[in-house]
Amino acid sequence: MGEGRAIAGSQSLKRTALHGLHIGRGAAMVPFAGYELPVRFPAGILAEHLHTRAAASLFDISHMGQVALRGNDPAVALETLVPGDIRGLVPGRMRYTMFTGEGGGILDDLIVTNVGKYLFAVVNAARKEADIALLRAAGGMQVEPLEDRSLIALQGPAAPGVMARFAPQAASMPFMSALPVEMDGSRLAIMRCGYTGEDGYEVSVPSRDAVRIAELLLAEDEVEPAGLGARDSLRLEAGLCLYGHDIDESTTPVEAGLAWTIARRRREEGGFPGADAILEQIRGGPSRRRVGLVPDGRAPAREGTEIVDSEDRALGKVTSGGFGPSVGGPVAMGYVDAEASAPGMPVRLLIRGKPRPARVRPMPFVPHRYYGRKK
Repeated sequence: MGEGRAIAGSQSLKRTALHGLHIGRGAAMVPFAGYELPVRFPAGILAEHLHTRAAASLFDISHMGQVALRGNDPAVALETLVPGDIRGLVPGRMRYTMFTGEGGGILDDLIVTNVGKYLFAVVNAARKEADIALLRAAGGMQVEPLEDRSLIALQGPAAPGVMARFAPQAASMPFMSALPVEMDGSRLAIMRCGYTGEDGYEVSVPSRDAVRIAELLLAEDEVEPAGLGARDSLRLEAGLCLYGHDIDESTTPVEAGLAWTIARRRREEGGFPGADAILEQIRGGPSRRRVGLVPDGRAPAREGTEIVDSEDRALGKVTSGGFGPSVGGPVAMGYVDAEASAPGMPVRLLIRGKPRPARVRPMPFVPHRYYGRKK
């Protein structure tokens, strides 16, 4: 689950509770989705990326929206907005889904957790206000933005060992599960998930305690801070979508390769926005698909790069691309015509106006290492 685009200018930018901590650690700050956030720390994006893959990094993701959905049966109300199976979500478990529009496009992606007495949703910062308005307009639930809470992510193979020192039960949590814990006197919600392809956690913490909890984790030998730059290169290697780039209102879940999020019951019953268009694509296949791309050579293909065939016929465009530090070369993803989406398909990328050879390949570019995932 990812964020929208960076925005220009620095006026009226919001700051997270960890802003002072970032400045104190020498972070380079940038405007992003209405917030001033660290893009990198003194070690640099490459070092932060590789450290996350080897040990553990702490990310400030407090710009994301945290929302409690309460009522007699908020799952029923939420299912009128998303194609995910929310009614089947048992307490303590999480589900990735998306708000869809009447034409089948993706309005935003989100993660929903059943915490027992209510549902807890995390939405993207750039869509926060629109998503809350959408939820309130749906009716059937009380929508409570949790504006007094921060969100941090501890990601990497060393993350479980670190977290277990403070909350022993965290080590055995299943992937996509949530647990309330107490850490250093603070009541936290720990979720075993993330946006890097690595094992790890996202932690919802009262904002008044955010600096103390972050410093507690950063004091561990395995943990270093990381910013938006490493978060982006990590999720790209993991083949994960960034909202506003790889998914938006012009893309459907089927085109984006996210049909797996739509359970059988929802496919049979429908009842969500854009169901007719989405279910028709599931049955007959979409006209285009999101694919991974590996360019030949060292030149990265950035967002907006045109994808063509050997005869310069337009096939699509790159939506995310850059250097993959763990891969040791450039990687990208984008949408191409369905007939050109088979793994191994040769294509050309118009990089700086020159056609460069590339091939379609499956994603992720590096294996996911989520807890319990078979190697």
